[in-house]
Amino acid sequence: MGVNLKDIIPEEAKKVIDDLRELSRKVITLDAYNALYQFLAAIRQPDGTPLMDSQGRVTSHLSGLFYRTINLMENGIKPVYVFDGKPPELKAAEIERRRQVREEAAKRYEEALRRGDLEAARRYAQASGRLTQDMVEEAKRLLDAMGVPWVQAPAEGEAQAAYMARRGDAWAVGSQDYDSLLFGSPRLVRNLTISGRRKLPRKNIYVEIKPELIELDKLLEKLGITREQLIDIAILIGTDYNPDGVKGVGPKKAYMLIKTYGSIERVAKMFPSTAFPIDPVEIRKMFLNPQVTSNYKIEWREPDEKKIHEILVEEHDFSEKRVKNAVERLRKAYREYFRGRQMGLEAWFG
Repeated sequence: MGVNLKDIIPEEAKKVIDDLRELSRKVITLDAYNALYQFLAAIRQPDGTPLMDSQGRVTSHLSGLFYRTINLMENGIKPVYVFDGKPPELKAAEIERRRQVREEAAKRYEEALRRGDLEAARRYAQASGRLTQDMVEEAKRLLDAMGVPWVQAPAEGEAQAAYMARRGDAWAVGSQDYDSLLFGSPRLVRNLTISGRRKLPRKNIYVEIKPELIELDKLLEKLGITREQLIDIAILIGTDYNPDGVKGVGPKKAYMLIKTYGSIERVAKMFPSTAFPIDPVEIRKMFLNPQVTSNYKIEWREPDEKKIHEILVEEHDFSEKRVKNAVERLRKAYREYFRGRQMGLEAWFG
């Protein structure tokens, strides 16, 4: 879920991207789990049922990954997907909370279906999506067949993605969460994998969602704080390592407190010790010094149509014609923007 910094980000620190071609030839590391969960939530039937093959296996994640990635590449964007590794122990409580939310949503989905409330059913279905290890491995296989690079993080995928951007192997991180900024990514692009026309929850209204660029240095300058202080604000609000944050403290109050007192160590003295069941200094260290690896290689390759056909058409019943047409688009994008380009060799051999 990540920390919600939306309410304290000034408009001057954001830039709406009207045309994806503004990001042409930019390498963007994408939080793979973040993107796959978006596809599982969004790509569903009117009653909330996900796309499935003839054997009842969910394919929403593959559909979203395949067609959205091609769309990005056609606009010259150079995607690199980063997959989560073993989550830190500090994240155990948040992982359990998410599991309970999904289970509760699944129950409410079944209840909504029984009473014929399709709107509610779809809403609960979107919240009940579960990404399995088999789905993750399928996604990696598909990316390999498409010639799109992916990186396995040792721990947090978003931390690894931010690290790659910090060291210059990528221009930005693409994610819905603001955590990339806490991990030090110089740029964050939101809405990249969900841009387009979207229906508002519980309303028969559609809006156009556009990608949004946030630059870390500009954000810190506008807020008049350091990255460490931004992390302290996040801890007060609540992060994946302390989901509840401090009771009664929202984004604006957290910002005021850190601006006034300078650090969470000083702010903590104003609250009872029970307000911080986890040492905030330890949480700050998780953002400043996350577990990452420099042992990766970024290289785009010619798509393998045979393997793509095998995965999507033969194994999962995708339309052969649609897949073939999409592969042609992918090949054209590769020839125009990607042929012979690779990065991170010093990290690979280092």
